[in-house]
Amino acid sequence: MAVRLFVGNLPYDVTEAELRAHFAAIGPLSYLSLATDRDTGKPRGFAFVEFSARADAEDAIRRLNHQAFKGRPLAVNEARPRDAHAPASAPRPPTAADPSTDAGRDFGPDAAPRRRRPQAKRAVHAERGPKRPIYKRAPGPVRFSVGDEDGDEEEVHSAPGVRQRADEHDTT
Repeated sequence: MAVRLFVGNLPYDVTEAELRAHFAAIGPLSYLSLATDRDTGKPRGFAFVEFSARADAEDAIRRLNHQAFKGRPLAVNEARPRDAHAPASAPRPPTAADPSTDAGRDFGPDAAPRRRRPQAKRAVHAERGPKRPIYKRAPGPVRFSVGDEDGDEEEVHSAPGVRQRADEHDTT
C-alpha cells in the first residue's frame, strides 16, 4: 500500500527534479507533488512524496526528518488525510455545526446565550458610579479668534476640515 509523506520547510527555490533526486536515494517514488503559488508559480515551501512501500516511507522519515536540505532542516512525516482532525495538542475552535458546543452564531434564533459577568464583578463595577457621557464636537462651522499685532481679535469662521489663515479671511 502506498504511503504519502508531507515534506515541509523546503527552500523556496527548490525544483521538483532536486526534490525527486533527494528522495529517490531512499527508494523509488510513486508520486511527487510540489505545491506552488497560484499567482507567482513559485514553490510554497512544502511538498507531498509518495512511496509504494511502507518500509521506504518509514526509512525516509527516519533518515530525512530534521536533515539539512539546501540549508534548511526538512520536516518529514506521514501526511494526514484532508478531512482528518488536528491532533489533540492543537485545539480547534468550536463551530456552529458541532451541537455539543455552546459556541456558534452570536445572532439569530439559534444564537448561543451571552455569558453574563459574575455577580461579584457586577457589584464592583456598580460601586464606580454612573458612566460619564462621551462628549463630541457639535456639527457645524468651527469658530475661533485670532489676535493681531495691534491686540485686536478677529473672529474666523470655517467649515469643518478646512484650514484658513486669518489674514486670508475677508471680514467685510
